[in-house]
Amino acid sequence: MHIQKPTRIFITSDFDASDWNTILPYYEKLQSFNIDSEADFKTWLSYRSELDAVIEEDCAWKYIRMTIDTREEELAKAYTHFVTEIQPKIAPLDDALNRKMMESPFVQSLKTDPAFAIYFRSVGTALELYREENIQLEAEISELAQQFGSISAAQMISYNGEQMTMQKAALFLKNQDESVRKEVFELMGNRRVEDHEKLDELFNLLIQKRHQLAVNAGFRNYRDYKFKALGRFDYSQEDCFNFHASIKKHIVPLVKQFNQKQADLLGKPKLKPWDTEVDPTGKEPLKPFESGEELLVGTVELFSRLDHYFSDCIETMNAMGHLDLESKAGKAPGGYNYPLYEIGVPFIFMNAVGALRDLVTMVHEGGHAVHSFLSRDLALTGFKNVPSEVAELASMSMELLTMEHWDVFFSDANELKRAKIEQLETILKILPWIATIDEFQHWVYENPMHTIEERNQQWNSITTAYGTGLIDWDGYEIFKSRSWQRQLHLFEVPFYYIEYGIAQLGAIAIWKNSTENKSLAIQKYKEALKLGYTATIPQIYEKAGIHFDFSDEYVAQLTAFVQAELNAIQA
Repeated sequence: MHIQKPTRIFITSDFDASDWNTILPYYEKLQSFNIDSEADFKTWLSYRSELDAVIEEDCAWKYIRMTIDTREEELAKAYTHFVTEIQPKIAPLDDALNRKMMESPFVQSLKTDPAFAIYFRSVGTALELYREENIQLEAEISELAQQFGSISAAQMISYNGEQMTMQKAALFLKNQDESVRKEVFELMGNRRVEDHEKLDELFNLLIQKRHQLAVNAGFRNYRDYKFKALGRFDYSQEDCFNFHASIKKHIVPLVKQFNQKQADLLGKPKLKPWDTEVDPTGKEPLKPFESGEELLVGTVELFSRLDHYFSDCIETMNAMGHLDLESKAGKAPGGYNYPLYEIGVPFIFMNAVGALRDLVTMVHEGGHAVHSFLSRDLALTGFKNVPSEVAELASMSMELLTMEHWDVFFSDANELKRAKIEQLETILKILPWIATIDEFQHWVYENPMHTIEERNQQWNSITTAYGTGLIDWDGYEIFKSRSWQRQLHLFEVPFYYIEYGIAQLGAIAIWKNSTENKSLAIQKYKEALKLGYTATIPQIYEKAGIHFDFSDEYVAQLTAFVQAELNAIQA
């Protein structure tokens, strides 16, 4: 597909989002704009939407370039300048525009449109939370949070005479030689321990500043503040606790079965922490591709088998240079799909090294990308800014929908079978981790004055509650007690994690529907994603043909379905 940036109506083509003197006049024009009719109001909304899209896209590119090469100081400076100098100046102007918007008499007439009703609800929340004294705090928090990426990116080990990233080193945890697995596990753990005090101090600072932010806004703690800020209108903290309980009841026992089978096949009473990823039957790790190019070509073929629109999205991104797939020195860890609201074509960043996990990451981020394309023509930028529970539904569903076509990467039937089993078991294994991280965050921010020792004790207690009792950490306790420090979300995007669990349940339901009627399930999936955030989360899930539900009964039902699918593959 051929895509160009839409013609700007309000902003000139030479606009420089790094220059405050360029930005300010546009906010002043919006503030002084006369709104005398509903048509005027819609024009004003479109102008503001254009300004938001241009500035957000500029910030996005600064972040993308910085994460691609964390060693390049100028790239880090450009992003830091934006979050510390530009964003704090924009914040009060955004608040003033929000007030101008919500004071307009035409809000009431537009609220009859569900899309505008949801948009105005979000703006109302922003107004409620805004405090001028928090502007500088938010800038400081953004600057601190980006330190995590730099610290993590610098974590490399030397093995067999080669300097390698943690992502590449992790491949050795699948090696059949236990001495190799143990050595690499210890090298990785010891390298991370070198930074544990630095990360403890960084997290302490983030907790303190986030707590102050919440108190300034009139909340007891940052957890309560963040729930409001994240726009969690459709579920409560109590629902999160119910999710935790459901995972402990229905998923942890299944994971225990996986661990027991692994231990039995390895001939051990318990697994050591370096035993969880190796194939216990003696097979080498799955390697679906060798290079980033091979991953790209395979993904295009994979997506085309599902829906040609999906593959067109990936090919368009590639043609526009919106993909950076391979792991390399200096690159920040992890993977993401970054929406670019003006052009409407997102950017996929990841650290592929040839593992099955990389294939899953690619189709996951590809699901996010398809979501961006499907919602790119919505009228306002605010309509495209979807809640995470919807964003992750797009990505996690794509993981499962593509699975029947993984023969693109696995020509051997037995390897394909292994890949599917590993994927389904990983999905079930990750749910307790998601609940662990979420429960940990609730405790951290409910008890902001805790000590480092108390935090580690609480982490150990929570991980034990979600554990199977079949992994022996004797001698490696410090690795376990600091394992939370590997979770980017805790540092950079607090409380954004349970959404993966909620959306995973939704994705399983979409996959279940696809086994009954594939074309209808994909059609409903696309229709749901086209909505962006112009409907409530339950309505979007309903459009996708599923329920927004994470009750005990629903988790039990979906768990039974995955278990049956696993049994069928293994038969």
